[in-house]
Amino acid sequence: MLSARLCARGRVLSDARLSPDGRSASVVVRTHGCSELVVVPVTGGAELVVSGDPDAVGAHPSGGGAHCWTPDGRALLYIGADGGMWRVALDGGPALPVPAALDRPEVWSPAVSPDGSMVAWTEEGRRVVVAPLASTDGRREVSGPDVDFVLDPVWSPDGSGLAWVEWDVPDMPWDASRVVRVGPDGHGAPAGGAPEVVAGGADVAVQQPRFGPGGRLGWVSDGTGWPNLWAETGLGAAPLVPEENEHAEPTWGPGQSSWCWSPDGHHVAYCRNEAGFARLVRRDLASGRETTLGRGWHHRVDWRGETILAVRSGGVTPTQLVAVDPGGGGRVPLVRGPRLGVEGPWLVEPEPVEWRSADGMRIPARLYRSGAGGRGMGKRGASPVIMWLHGGPTGQMTVTFNARVAFFLSRGWSVLTPDFRGSTGWGRVHTQALRGRWGSVDPPGDVADCGAGLEWLAAQDWVRPDGIVVMGASAGGMTALLLMAQHPELCAAGVDLYGVADLAALAATTHRFEAHYTHHLVGPLPESAGRHRARSPLAVADRIRSPLLILHGSDDRVVPVEQSVAVRDATLDAGNHTEMHVYEGEGHGWSRPETVEDELERTVDFLERYVAGAGGTGGY
Repeated sequence: MLSARLCARGRVLSDARLSPDGRSASVVVRTHGCSELVVVPVTGGAELVVSGDPDAVGAHPSGGGAHCWTPDGRALLYIGADGGMWRVALDGGPALPVPAALDRPEVWSPAVSPDGSMVAWTEEGRRVVVAPLASTDGRREVSGPDVDFVLDPVWSPDGSGLAWVEWDVPDMPWDASRVVRVGPDGHGAPAGGAPEVVAGGADVAVQQPRFGPGGRLGWVSDGTGWPNLWAETGLGAAPLVPEENEHAEPTWGPGQSSWCWSPDGHHVAYCRNEAGFARLVRRDLASGRETTLGRGWHHRVDWRGETILAVRSGGVTPTQLVAVDPGGGGRVPLVRGPRLGVEGPWLVEPEPVEWRSADGMRIPARLYRSGAGGRGMGKRGASPVIMWLHGGPTGQMTVTFNARVAFFLSRGWSVLTPDFRGSTGWGRVHTQALRGRWGSVDPPGDVADCGAGLEWLAAQDWVRPDGIVVMGASAGGMTALLLMAQHPELCAAGVDLYGVADLAALAATTHRFEAHYTHHLVGPLPESAGRHRARSPLAVADRIRSPLLILHGSDDRVVPVEQSVAVRDATLDAGNHTEMHVYEGEGHGWSRPETVEDELERTVDFLERYVAGAGGTGGY
């Protein structure tokens, strides 16, 4: 069996980039609660930690927007864990603050102009700022004054202009957003002109603007119903790769990089979502010919010289930073995330399954079957199952390396990950189908979709009918609580990790990014206040009849811990067996490996005590 300690002590890799000459790779490595900036040759070799003093790199929850290279390849800029932007030279010496960004709030996504003289970044997610790299003079805000959110500025190849993504409340970026470009002003000052909307708008979501080597601008847009690659043409804009697959994940923060231009602009490389699985593809733009460069999820895709860089992982592929040959797809592993020892028969590829919700809507899912290679469950006996509900709810539990899933598979649990309506991966219609239905049974929403999934599970002859557990974090925790209340006969137990329990309180108290999230998912306030109350787990907590484990961080700013305290008290008052633990100093998700270790051990102990068939079923 996998130990909780081994699962928790691996490294998290994010925000990878190639040096301008393509000979070195940089990546943010998080381990033991601290994030460091590491540089390694693309041919493989020793890791060099370049983040010195301050010794920690800022880690945005999205995992991106933390650093960039200078155009000469001699230095990097990174965001400090305590704020500010820092420049560190690769030939040694202390990290020096970027003067114009000193003491600025929530600085992210640094981008240095091609001539190395200017730097752009975002502040508080509200404005795009440009300033000289070495001076406090000349600082300018180049985004519009009435924009609510901005993200990921990128320079044009000639350094005259910038492009970025922006959107306004009550929309989230996957509801409606815009690619905006600004050119030089009348005196030739870079990025000094008026902002111009290039793509997106009402009912169209866009992201990841990228300039090609000739100045051609591309981006990801769901204008055809699927988030596909688009680019400027002589007649406006058109899809580069029109297909019924998604080319990006939802914009939960800065720095997503699921695609890039080739250095000559004749090709693109992108990660294609295929029903939760994925592959890295190179496409010839003239012929349309495609070449698979590797299976598995490839994040932080970058292409310089003769190398494509990506953070790669899959169901049986532990996370690695890899250098990929764009010609044939050969790859060199550069940096590994998980510790050695996670490999074993518990790492399995899931199988696609599906069922129909109450209104006939198809609900796809992926099933990880416990057992060597996922085989032989009929001979080995019935399996207890965890229905693992992704957060968001705009998101998807993709087939990437997941130590938590492997931990439970090694103990004989099977795991089902549903893509209920509102999930990404299946086009805009599926994602937007949760509008007005979050927490709803009638009309069918996430709860009805997952309730049908519980009924589907209970009908399978390989499932232990008294061993079905629902588990989820954040929005997934909310759905788990509602399922326990709506389907007590099907839920043997539930695990709620910092789940939403009071929708009205969430709208009133959560952080700025999600402050208007319920507007579309539930309804505008105050008109829909009754709906917010009725769909909150607190309204039905007294109906929960199965053992419940609640885990929450004391410093959670997204879903305050008081929401979980209220659920605990309501279920205990109703006579239910509920256990709760609060992790001091943790927020919305865990930052310390010892917390992850305790979460896994506490959860498996809880399940072994209260769920029939738990503990040792897998026989490892």
